[in-house]
Amino acid sequence: MNQPNHTDLVFQTLASKPRRQIMDLVKQMPGCCVNDICEHFSISRIGVMKHIQLLVDARLLISRKPGRKREFFFNAAPIQMIYDRWTDEYSAFWTTQAVDLKYKVESNTKASQPQSKKPAAKAKPSAESKPKPATAKKPSPRKRQRKTVQ
Repeated sequence: MNQPNHTDLVFQTLASKPRRQIMDLVKQMPGCCVNDICEHFSISRIGVMKHIQLLVDARLLISRKPGRKREFFFNAAPIQMIYDRWTDEYSAFWTTQAVDLKYKVESNTKASQPQSKKPAAKAKPSAESKPKPATAKKPSPRKRQRKTVQ
């Protein structure tokens, strides 16, 4: 089977709720047999076996027959291949779109905000141009006494 046909087969197989339930059961009980799976369904054993055969054909279940008993195991590889195909192909596109949108929103937000005027940084006055304090010192009580005495 070539890749596109196999992908279609996986999607068609996953479209059925009973088949997804069978996959869940096999994932929970690796190595289970047909009888173990049939206990969980009200449909006939033949119906369950047809669903299982479609899952095996899509390579979603792996079948092993040691002796008279057939064991089934879940195979996540086809689902992983679909995931990789879709995420690799489309994630770069959507990541670029998301980044472009982020920059547009940020630039519109900055453009719509009023520019606040920041006060200019004041230069430190030099020691020569430093103004003297406006308040005069009060004379000490001694000086007052002297002034009054004189």
